[in-house]
Amino acid sequence: MHSNKLLALCSVAAMSAYSTASLAADVVIGVPNWPSVQATAHVLKVALENKLDLDVKLQPGSNKSVFEAMDAGSIHVHPEAWLPNISHLKREYVDAKKTVKMHPNGAVGTQAMCVTQGTVERTGIVELKQLSDPDMAQKFDTNGDGKGEVWIGANGWGSTPIERIRARSYGYDVTMELKIMEEKAALNDVTAAVKQDKNIVFFCYTPHHMFALHDIVVLKEPAYNAAEWVIVPPSPTPGWLEKSTAGVAWDKATLNVSYATSLENDQPKAAAMLSKVSLDTDTLSAMTYALAVEKQDPAAFAAKWVEDNAATVDSWFE
Repeated sequence: MHSNKLLALCSVAAMSAYSTASLAADVVIGVPNWPSVQATAHVLKVALENKLDLDVKLQPGSNKSVFEAMDAGSIHVHPEAWLPNISHLKREYVDAKKTVKMHPNGAVGTQAMCVTQGTVERTGIVELKQLSDPDMAQKFDTNGDGKGEVWIGANGWGSTPIERIRARSYGYDVTMELKIMEEKAALNDVTAAVKQDKNIVFFCYTPHHMFALHDIVVLKEPAYNAAEWVIVPPSPTPGWLEKSTAGVAWDKATLNVSYATSLENDQPKAAAMLSKVSLDTDTLSAMTYALAVEKQDPAAFAAKWVEDNAATVDSWFE
C-alpha cells in the first residue's frame, strides 16, 4: 500500500515537473483579474510574438503574486500596475530591491464609489458620507438584516483594502456590509438592479466599460488631500486598518506597465519595448468594451488591434 502511494506521489511529481517545463517561455506576462489588464496583456503578447518572434505565455495572478514572481524572475511583466493602489509593492520591489522597473508615464485612471441614476432619484443620495446614515443605508438593504450592501472590489485588488479603510473613515463600515467579490458577479448585480429599479452602490473606476453600459453617478466626496490619506499596507498583523485613514476622494491613478529588471539581460529587446509602451485611457476603455461587452475573443481581438494600430505598435520597438 505504501509503495503504491509512493509511486503515485512520484507520478504526480513527474507530471508537475513536466507541467512546469512546458510553461517555460521567453516572456511570461502576469494577468490580474480585471478587464483592461487582460486586454493589455493580450496586446503585449501579440506584439512581442509578432515583432520579436518570442514565445510569450500569460499567467493569471494577483498584484502581490505577480510582483513576487517578477522579483523571482518566474513572471516578467505586469501590464497594468495601478498607483497609488499598490504603492507598497512599488516601494518594495521598484524602489528598494530594484528587481522591477515601472513605466513612469502610465494611462490616467479614476476611482470612486458610484450609484445608478435611478438610485439617486429614489434615495436622494449624492455624497458618499450619506451611507453612514442608518436610514440611508437601509435603502440599500437587500436581505433584510438592517444593513445596506456595497461592493468594494475583488480579492487581490490593491484598491479593495483601501476601500475598507475609506468605509471606516467615513463611518459606513458600521451601516453597510462591505462585499468583496469578483467583478463579473458585481457588474451582473448592477445590471440586474438597473432592470429591476433597485438601489445599488458599488466601487467604480476608469478606464472601464461600465460607464458605456449604464447611467452611472459618481458620489461626491471632499477633494483628495495627501495629509488625510494615510494608507498602512494590509497585513496579517492587527492594526493596519486602525492606523489608516482615507476620508477623502482618491487621487488620480496611473496605470503603469512594469517588468522584471532581469528581462534587460535575458530579453533586452523585450525590455526596451516594455519601457516604451503607452496606452491612453480612451483606448483602454474601448478595449475593455470589446472584450467584456461585445464578448470578443481576447486573442483574436489583440491580433486585429495590433494589425490596425501598426504605427503605434511600431513606435514601441523603435
